[in-house]
Formats: sequence, C-alpha cells, structure tokens
Amino acid sequence: MDAKVNVLNWFEISVANIMRARKFYETVFNIQMETSEMMGMNMASFPYEPMGGKLSGALVQSDMHKPSPDGVKIYLNGNPDLSDALSRVEAAGGKITMPKTKIGDDIGHMAFFLDTEGNHVGLHSQN
Repeated sequence: MDAKVNVLNWFEISVANIMRARKFYETVFNIQMETSEMMGMNMASFPYEPMGGKLSGALVQSDMHKPSPDGVKIYLNGNPDLSDALSRVEAAGGKITMPKTKIGDDIGHMAFFLDTEGNHVGLHSQN
C-alpha cells in the first residue's frame, strides 16, 4: 500500500435482516442494490463498476457478521450534499445521531446515523 492507492478496497456492513437493510439503504441513497449469496453469506452490493478502480462494498448477513453501533466506522459518500441522503434516514427507519456538521473548508461535512440494523454509519460530503 502507498499514497497512490485506496486505503480501503472493500467494506461490509453487518446486518441482521438483509431485506430490511437493503430497503433502508436503497431508500436513503436512492439506489438499487444487487443481492447474492456467497460462501453462506447473504449480500446486497452497493452499485459499482467491476474493475473500475472505485471502492465499493455490501451489506452482509451471516453468522460472523454482527451489527453494532460500536463497531468499525465507515463514511459513505454523501456528495454532492449529504443533507439529501440524511433527509431520508428517519423516514426509512433509521435515526440521525449527529446532524450535518462542518469539518473544515477543505474537508467538507460529516453526519452520523443508526441504520435499521443498529450500525452507526457516517456520511461525508464536500458541501
């Protein structure tokens, strides 16, 4: 790993109910997620272009994936303005735990929410 490559290349958000979690994230981000089953894990993948060099990930339900508000923190892309996605969180069944907050002029803004599975998830956007 060096400064020219993404620090992350994949992420997984642990879920207890794949269909409920899929509906939540599809609603909040206004996207369609593809479902699959791999090695005993139920997955719903965030949109991505294979071999496109962009980071992506999935919601994953399995015996080794346990949702938790105290687990790893990830920041999902809320560009161009995270207020758009954040405005749909509570109607989709989640809870905003940190409203849109300015980090700095050159870094942008952040917010946190609890999803329907109990995960504490961040949002980031430049505006």
